[in-house]
Amino acid sequence: MNPKINQLTEKVIGGAIEVHRELGPGLLTKMKYEAVIGLEVHVQIKTRSKVFTRVAAGYGHEPNTLTDPVVLGLPGALPVMNKAALDASIKAGLLLGCRVAPICKWDRKNYFYPDSPKNYQISQYDQPICLGGSVEIELPGAARNLMGEHQSIPLTRIHLEEDVGKLNHGATDSLIDYNRAGTPLMEIVSDPAMHTPDEAFAYLTSLRATMIYGGISDCDMEKGQLRCDANISIRPVGQEELGVKVELKNLNSISFVRDGIAHEIKRQMGVLERGGTIVQETRDYDGMTGTSQSLRTKEEAHDYRYFPEPDLLPLIVADEWVEAVRQTLPELPDARRARFASEFGLPEYDADVLTARRDLADYFEAVVGVHANAKAISNWVMGDVLRVVNERKLDAELVITAWPVAAAELAALVRLIDDGTISGKIAKKVFAEMVAGGKSAADVVREQGLEQIADDGPVVAAIEAVLAQHADKAAEYRAGKEKMFGFFVGQVMKATQGKANPQRVNEILKEKLGA
Repeated sequence: MNPKINQLTEKVIGGAIEVHRELGPGLLTKMKYEAVIGLEVHVQIKTRSKVFTRVAAGYGHEPNTLTDPVVLGLPGALPVMNKAALDASIKAGLLLGCRVAPICKWDRKNYFYPDSPKNYQISQYDQPICLGGSVEIELPGAARNLMGEHQSIPLTRIHLEEDVGKLNHGATDSLIDYNRAGTPLMEIVSDPAMHTPDEAFAYLTSLRATMIYGGISDCDMEKGQLRCDANISIRPVGQEELGVKVELKNLNSISFVRDGIAHEIKRQMGVLERGGTIVQETRDYDGMTGTSQSLRTKEEAHDYRYFPEPDLLPLIVADEWVEAVRQTLPELPDARRARFASEFGLPEYDADVLTARRDLADYFEAVVGVHANAKAISNWVMGDVLRVVNERKLDAELVITAWPVAAAELAALVRLIDDGTISGKIAKKVFAEMVAGGKSAADVVREQGLEQIADDGPVVAAIEAVLAQHADKAAEYRAGKEKMFGFFVGQVMKATQGKANPQRVNEILKEKLGA
């Protein structure tokens, strides 16, 4: 029996609610079955040109403009390997702890479908570029309580291949766009080692973050840069032999991966409970309706008639090559999260948010490098800065110089707050002006006269005027209605147009009110 599932079944009696949330409605009475899940994740590598030709790779271009004789498989056109795609594949393998194969070769995967203009795909079959490795995951919520906080999901392999075109289905016809065909594509294959939808969700989330951090791919699922197929089977708890595998396709968001797997587990359990037999097949999952339908009987490897690609020689990957790529590896999210907590003293929540995206973490570190108030800077980056970044949809932008406010300028803004030149409230106004006009914080403060009042005289005068105007409320405060204090602070800040130092306002008010 799988130890995780054994642990899970032991918890069912005492933790039924948690298990229900973990596996989905309807699974609590089905605990005599264990699900086994493996994921095949296709990651488009971010290169300027395609994998076997010099024609440009990209998204959003006019249909069928990123093609050439190699992409279309015209007679006499021969493939030439793109080294950048190989470098990225090796980098992915190193980031995931894989063994980079000293020799890998290319194979033709033969199948006849409109999205493949050549009627075959250049791929890797029995000698892929990377073997083994793992993806480290952190489980959420109830799953973490039931199955432990951290897990390592083993990988089978990573192989490199060329992507195919895209079919656009209309009401009465289907159109083919070959712009995507020939784009370098990694297939990252896990072992059948996951057992719950939440594990698969955490696996895909972690893998995506690693690919983005490595600069390997932007992993935008809406653009097809990350695509996932799930292989799901169920078996009686305690049985070692795997059940009949069903492949689930069209999982076009990470949430749909989790939902689709939960749906398929319940579907297979229902079939067995009714005395039926699971058929090996490929099914299409509709995330909007939460339903699936059969597409075709699942193919076996021999159906693709693999044979060595005659136009490409096997590739020797020297140790020197691997070591050169190793020198380019970035610090990964888990390590960076721990460092942010220890080096900058940030709360766990802040470290999680800041390291969720590499560009966000890079920006934060750039700001802290200029002004060392890490917690204040974290608040600004997670709040106002990230809000503008999201509004401008800079999700895939890894160049921090393209952000709405330069790192040095945000540092200057926080310094103005820290040295008492402006208040936190005024700083919000200054930031908005910086975003809108591209001006520095110092220029905005100087041009609009936003400096805090340094002399206590005007503050004292404003406080005395407010207390005189609201003598009745001052009497209520002195009689014990302490909640009135915030009212007086607000009135004084309004009278001074937000330029009074809030700390001095509090101190002088308490003195005047006899607090």
